[in-house]
Amino acid sequence: MKKHVFGRKLKRDTNERKALFKNLLTSLVLNDRIETTEAKAKAIRAAADKLITKAKKGGITAKRALEADVHAPAVVKLIDDLAGRFTKRQGGYTRIIKSGKRVADNAAMVIMEWVEKAEVKEKSEKKTEKKEAKPKKEVKKKPARIATQSVAGGEIKPVKKTVVKKTEKKAKK
Repeated sequence: MKKHVFGRKLKRDTNERKALFKNLLTSLVLNDRIETTEAKAKAIRAAADKLITKAKKGGITAKRALEADVHAPAVVKLIDDLAGRFTKRQGGYTRIIKSGKRVADNAAMVIMEWVEKAEVKEKSEKKTEKKEAKPKKEVKKKPARIATQSVAGGEIKPVKKTVVKKTEKKAKK
């Protein structure tokens, strides 16, 4: 009888499960939302919340602690971007939204995302004015060249190209 067993196995051994969680967490950090099965989302929810808590502490020790849980590009985004988003929030950084069943195996699918959205940076007016001031260059198309054959009497006739299929080429050989 297994009592007090913590965590979900997801039909994987320990190393496969750790790799799966690391990849899911990295994707969540880099893309701000992922679509996965309900069981996987529930399994990484606590780990995702712990990532934000570590990132909010900042410093070299936080960076080293985060490198064990996610890949390198995600560590930078966690410390620079995500930690700033959640300064006022004490927990509950993720949200799980049910999105129906998967067609292949009827598994319950969910969308997992951060509760706080990224702030959209507005473009400065100067940059937009410069872009509008430039006229667009018109591209002149060159006329297509047609193979010609001169005929007695000075007339020029276009030559018809014959298309040879691959099967005909093989048959000739």
